[in-house]
Amino acid sequence: MTTIALCQIPVAPDPAANLKRVREALARAEGADLAIFPEATLTRYGRRITDLAEPLDGPFVSGVAEAAREHGVAVIAGVFEPGDGRVHNTAVAIDATGEVRAAYRKIHLFDSFGTRESELVAPGSEPTVVELAGVRVGLITCYDIRFPELARALVDRGAELFAVIAAWGSGPLKEDHWITLVRARALENTMWTAAVGQAPNPAESGDGFGVGRSMLVDPLGVVRADLGTAPGVQVVELDPEATAAARTTLPCLEHRVLGVNRS
Repeated sequence: MTTIALCQIPVAPDPAANLKRVREALARAEGADLAIFPEATLTRYGRRITDLAEPLDGPFVSGVAEAAREHGVAVIAGVFEPGDGRVHNTAVAIDATGEVRAAYRKIHLFDSFGTRESELVAPGSEPTVVELAGVRVGLITCYDIRFPELARALVDRGAELFAVIAAWGSGPLKEDHWITLVRARALENTMWTAAVGQAPNPAESGDGFGVGRSMLVDPLGVVRADLGTAPGVQVVELDPEATAAARTTLPCLEHRVLGVNRS
């Protein structure tokens, strides 16, 4: 049994304020083996991300690592790394000793709904699975959830859990899309899926960016936890026996034909 903290925090423009919120959330995540924070936990989206981006040994990730070590919990959180003109939108994975174990650079950029993430962010190219808290975690960032082939690539790399981090913007049908896509990725892969978004924060952002709705979804697509829209930390449990039972009942991964190398 693995215990996960869904840490649905609002994100401010100021990295120092966000690091404080990470520390406060970890203090509330008592008993968790792994704490998951939203995409862009470093700073809110906007033109300033190119100025505020930090390397993985910078003060923000170092502060998160220190807090992870202090509380004895692994952490996944979204940051921006400096690049060549543009930044990388990175999910950083830190173990309970404070060591950075992986950094997934978001592959699919949000050039949709009138937004062009690619103007500021350079895409990554490599699906990433990392072992944290004894579980092989496949990393997915926001718009990535719309691409089932990425989730399947993570399955093929041995993922046992999807960790989806997001700053899912509000708008017509957007919240419905989020819920549907998270459940679909869980169900079609019979995979526990922990999806964490930013809590809405209109007082600081002026636009209420982020719909919240952080969720834990089981391998049959059932929502086991839903944080709604308010900031919060909820500790949930993953039962590996539920995965085994689901895959006995619904062995769709065994029934794959297209895209499977049987040579």
